[in-house]
Amino acid sequence: MLSKSKLSVLILIVLPFCGCASVSTGNPSHSRALSHEEIANIVSSPNRSPEDKEADTRRKPVELLTFIGIHPGITALDLSSGGGYTTELITRAIGPSGHVYGQSPPVVKQVAPPQPGRNETLKSESIPVPSVASPKVRLSSPDALNKRIDQTGLKNITPLILPFSNPIPPELANAHLDLVTFIYNYHDLAHQDVDRIAMNTHIYDALKPGGLYIIADHSGRQGTGISESATLHRIEEKFLIDEVTAAGFKLQARGDFLQNLGDPRTENTLASGQLKDGFILKFIKPASIKP
Repeated sequence: MLSKSKLSVLILIVLPFCGCASVSTGNPSHSRALSHEEIANIVSSPNRSPEDKEADTRRKPVELLTFIGIHPGITALDLSSGGGYTTELITRAIGPSGHVYGQSPPVVKQVAPPQPGRNETLKSESIPVPSVASPKVRLSSPDALNKRIDQTGLKNITPLILPFSNPIPPELANAHLDLVTFIYNYHDLAHQDVDRIAMNTHIYDALKPGGLYIIADHSGRQGTGISESATLHRIEEKFLIDEVTAAGFKLQARGDFLQNLGDPRTENTLASGQLKDGFILKFIKPASIKP
């Protein structure tokens, strides 16, 4: 039987180790990253749509989820979810114990001009139509996500309509997220009047310590920054890294599976039909407090 003095020493030794177990790593402690084989099985699921499977050739979903190190049970936010391709993949990977939010910005509409030959009553009508001419327009896509939910039976998806400058719903604002993804659309923020500094700060604050921010985009030439966002739909990798790390993130890894080293990066669409050169980056929110 231990004496009181020996028991006190034992408690002092054990307590620090117990405290370490409570430190957040950004991923649920009960889960592990899915293996390459498990991810390949998810991607080959027979009830994925033919359109998504066709897109797999250029989107490389097995490599994407492996690069992320996706865990079951996490809470994720997919920015600019669009048709929901990436949102669905993440949802399948994290399983029913996790949850994915698919964000789209608010719809921008403009009134169509009066049409010749219509009477005065009709001319005065406001006819809201999406503007395809303005580069600032980006259509919201909750309907696309709801359609996926109906078709796949995946219930742990929540569509969001929030501006890019603050894409975080209030309930997730304070270190509630494990993962944020932004696939192929960061460059578009340059011609959408988005406060990217505010956006990255909100994302930083919403992620748990150890949480991940994954960004993939089309590669721009050295020195071009984000200046060719509306023309070539590209962004310079170094520019993006500098902008995101300024919010407090640390660059943890680069992926090379989206590269096409034969792309001169001078065109929006390659005449050869090849894919544009791309990059993918993994940023992490450090466990320490942001400076």
